[in-house]
Amino acid sequence: MNRITTDILIAGGGVAGLTAAAAFGTAGFSVLCVDPAPPVTDGTAQGADLRTTAFLQPARDLLADAGLWDRLAPHAAALRVMRIVDAGGALTEPRLTRDFIADEISDLPFGWNLPNWLLRREMVARLNELPNVDFRPGLAAVGVLTREREALVTLSDKTQVAARLLVAADGRGSAMRQALGIKLRIIRYGQKALAFAVTHPRPHDNISTEVHRTGGPFTLVPLPDRDGLPCSAVVWMDRGPEITRLAALADDLFVQEMNERSAGVYGPLALATARSSWPIVTQIASRFCAQRSALIAEAAHVVPPIGAQGLNMSLADIALLVELARQAPASIGTPAMLDRYHRQRWPDAAARVAGIDALNRASMMGAPGLRDLRAGALNALYSLPPVRHALMRAGLRTSG
Repeated sequence: MNRITTDILIAGGGVAGLTAAAAFGTAGFSVLCVDPAPPVTDGTAQGADLRTTAFLQPARDLLADAGLWDRLAPHAAALRVMRIVDAGGALTEPRLTRDFIADEISDLPFGWNLPNWLLRREMVARLNELPNVDFRPGLAAVGVLTREREALVTLSDKTQVAARLLVAADGRGSAMRQALGIKLRIIRYGQKALAFAVTHPRPHDNISTEVHRTGGPFTLVPLPDRDGLPCSAVVWMDRGPEITRLAALADDLFVQEMNERSAGVYGPLALATARSSWPIVTQIASRFCAQRSALIAEAAHVVPPIGAQGLNMSLADIALLVELARQAPASIGTPAMLDRYHRQRWPDAAARVAGIDALNRASMMGAPGLRDLRAGALNALYSLPPVRHALMRAGLRTSG
């Protein structure tokens, strides 16, 4: 049996896992990162992740420290306005529109949006520059035995890895979390989401727009121009059966329904990519650590795609772990380090999980009276500048 020794073993090579590998590697630690599926780094290839990620302001520092931001910045679309539209059940004109403008609280945008497949491409390229990082796609972490000095992780090729710290970044169904015996709380909504990109005649002006109507939001997030036309990424949330129906429609019929649902905010939308779908859940682990192990990203917490919180919560996990490792390299994976990680991250994540759960339930409201209540609450919050500014700052704060 082969045996490898490393400072950090990262189980999971998604966007969060690759970011963690780059961050720990740049900080000087030896890193092994594994994932059962080789990353798809071409947006037109089968299996490409067509979703996008909006990195909020605090994420930029982590990405810069990891040597990633200079690679990503040329491909990013700035998000300077977060617009919420309440369509209230009408199929044409919105009945309420409110803008949250970054300039009110900062000289920077709220964040920057990039396609997930492109993130993987640039992150893998960064890992190839780091001699102390070993990225092995096609391998899975399938078993773990922890003890006082190390985590012993078995890979799918029978290799055994002795790591001072196991970082579980292997997704919402995390095999490592299950092997560590960490319990999970799950909320299911009966919703799914569709992800795709569109072009449109009106410029997005770096505005991220959430159109709320019964079933869930229809969110358009700025992307760089495509074929000379303004382009946006779309996440369309609705009841599961409705998303299943929409996903099966021929393109022409889908485009017709897509334009009805968008409330015409950018004019007629044209479908620019394939569509992908996934179920919407909220979940949070009972603890974010175990002996010699830390949970990050969707292994620790999952939220609906509202307010760009999901991956930014994950990056806050990574930023804290790397900071703790840098402060005391000899203490990596010790009970003191991991307890501090859990105590700082879990309460903040739990609060955000609760808040986004409430927002999602509000967005699903279908009865006219409840829709009116939703619109009234949005208008009241927006109309008080101190409250509006506090909400914007809370959205940008991704660490506890």
